[in-house]
Order: sequence, then structure tokens, then C-alpha cells
Amino acid sequence: MKIRLHAPVFLSLFTLIGFAAAKADAALLIGNSESNTIIIFDESTGTFQGNFVTPGLGGLRAPDDLTIGPDGNVYVSSGGNSGLNLFDPTYPQDSAVLRFSPIGEFLGVAASGSGLIRPYGNAFGPDGSLFVSSFRTNEILRYDGTTGAFLGVFASDHNGGFGTLNGLNGPNGLLFAPDGSLYVTTEGTANDVKGDLAFAYASQVLRYTPEQVAGLASTATPSVFIDQPDLLPETPGFISLLGLALAPSEDSLYVSDFAGGIRQYDLADSLLSVISTNYTGTIPSSNFVGSLTFGSGDNSENLYAIGFDTTNKNIGSVLAYADAEGSAATFSGALFTNSSLERPIGVVATNAAGVPEPSTVAGLLLGLGGLGVARLRQRRSPIKP
Repeated sequence: MKIRLHAPVFLSLFTLIGFAAAKADAALLIGNSESNTIIIFDESTGTFQGNFVTPGLGGLRAPDDLTIGPDGNVYVSSGGNSGLNLFDPTYPQDSAVLRFSPIGEFLGVAASGSGLIRPYGNAFGPDGSLFVSSFRTNEILRYDGTTGAFLGVFASDHNGGFGTLNGLNGPNGLLFAPDGSLYVTTEGTANDVKGDLAFAYASQVLRYTPEQVAGLASTATPSVFIDQPDLLPETPGFISLLGLALAPSEDSLYVSDFAGGIRQYDLADSLLSVISTNYTGTIPSSNFVGSLTFGSGDNSENLYAIGFDTTNKNIGSVLAYADAEGSAATFSGALFTNSSLERPIGVVATNAAGVPEPSTVAGLLLGLGGLGVARLRQRRSPIKP
């Protein structure tokens, strides 16, 4: 039985909204950037299930992107600080991707060093290597997915972190399509000459071809598949593309905007829909939005996003959209708000509470035709975490 979410309602704490009772073991793992932990929410009922890991385990700090590896383990981007001066000698040196077992045991550092500074997106490539966005250096670094050995710089802005037009400026979310292409959201940031973070470029989605991913072509010039889109009415004057999710049908791409809204693009260069994430109901919205994930099992066609309310101590909410559909004008999904959500950013679906399902990395080898997405245009953002 497919679980369906029903239209706009606002409930909080452990309340069920718009879900029919079904798969109780479906779960979401959510990274709290303020409490340095990962927590579990029941995907079907929205109830808080407790900590997946204890706060700070393995050096976990300000967790960002969460990924289920091909080995079934959980990989979490951790550490650093987006907004500090990069040239300050006290800049945090704890940037890493940490590995946890399906039941939350710390299994060690999966990637660190070699220039990794404030990791955001992480994803496994077709060859099993781990790709990581190094946000402050404008690079995507590549590591052995098993040993963590550094395999080299996959891509950069080719300007020492100072940014380039239509380049890798503030890389964030990473997504491998089934044809082996790599999609990257960029926030449009770069370092200025003083080492401070500047918002000098467009926020875009870039594409690296299968040939570039395989090392058969230079990564110096990625394609711009989504140029910076127009501002939405709910957004507070900037664009900051962040999360990426491929629809289960593999025929469209969903992109979250930290400033507000989720945009859906088909694979032939067209904007299909806009989904409001303005659950606080203010104009502009007083809530920001983190990563995206599709559900698991009976919920696999439902789209989930994470938000937090800047006017309420950054308390967070899980936003759920049945069949990945929603109104562009007002928030129309289901909402689970809980005080245990402390400035959440990362989210990933699992097939049971605390037992993540294998990622779709195997699907990379199935060979979907080339992924093409859309273009549009507009402006700039404050720092994410």
C-alpha cells in the first residue's frame, strides 16, 4: 500500500499528519548542525525515535550531508566552519567525512585532509570512490571508498578558491545520475583576497559528463545545466541551491533552495514545477531549507526536505510531500516539528529505524540516457551552516 500525504495541515511534536498507517520501520536519518548529532524519525508517522549516534561521536561536528554507501554504512560530512576567515590560523582543522555502521557505531574517518575544508556533499561514484565537496576551497576531492586514501582533486574552480564564471563556486550537493554523470549544486561563493567568504557568482547546478567522471576528459569546464533561477516570492532576496534528488522514475531532478522552495526540472531543459517550503507562512519566509531525499519502501515516491525556523531558536521540521507534489504559492505538505531537530541540514531515508537501505549506487551502471536540466536566473545568499 502506498502511503499518501494529505494537503496543508500544521501539526507539531510527535503528531502524525496526513499519513495512513503503514510501514512503521521506514525511517529518516537527520543531521543536526547545532547539537552535533544524527537523529532518527519514523518516516511514516513523523515520530522522533531517538539518537542514531550520541552527540559528537567520532568527532562529529555540524553534520551536513548524509549518504548511504554501497556497503550499507552511513557517511556524514562533518566539521569546519563555513563563515570564518580561511586564512585565520585558528580556522578549524576537523573537516572530514565520518563513517558509521547501520546501527550508529563509529567506524572511523572515511575521508579527510588533502585540502578538504568544510565538506558539504558526499557521494559514491560508479567506480566506488568517494567524492566530497570541499566548500571553502571550491574543489571536489576524491577518496578511496574503502581505505580513505586520497585519490586526487576531481574538479576545482581553477582559480585557487577565488572563483570563476560558471565554475565550481561553493560546491554543495552531489548526485550521480544512472548514466554516470555528476551533478553539483553551487552556492556561488568564493574566497576574497582577505580569506573571507564572498557571494560573487551565480548559484547553479553544474554537470560533469561520464567521460569527465571517468578521467577521460578534463573537468576544467563543466556544463551549466541550471543557471541561477528567478527569486521565488517566499525567498528573502537571494538564491542558494543546495540539495539534489533524482525522482524514482529517473525522469526529473528536484533541487532545494536554502532560501526557500524546491524546483523540479525534467531531463530536457524545462522547469516542471515549484513546491513551496514556506511552512512558517511569512513573506519572506522565516525558515531555511536543507537537503532532500525520497522515501523508502512504501514511501519511496514521497519527497522529504528538512527546514528550520530562524525566528524560533532554529527548531527544525520535516517537510513531506506525497508523490513529490505541492503548491507553489503556499506550503501544502505534511509537517513534523520537534524540539529535537536543532538546525537540521542533512537527511537520508532508510528502510528501517537505524538500518539504512543500500544506496542507489548500483543504479549508476544501469545506463539512463544523458541527464539534461534547465536554465533560468537571479541573486545571492547568506552562509548555510
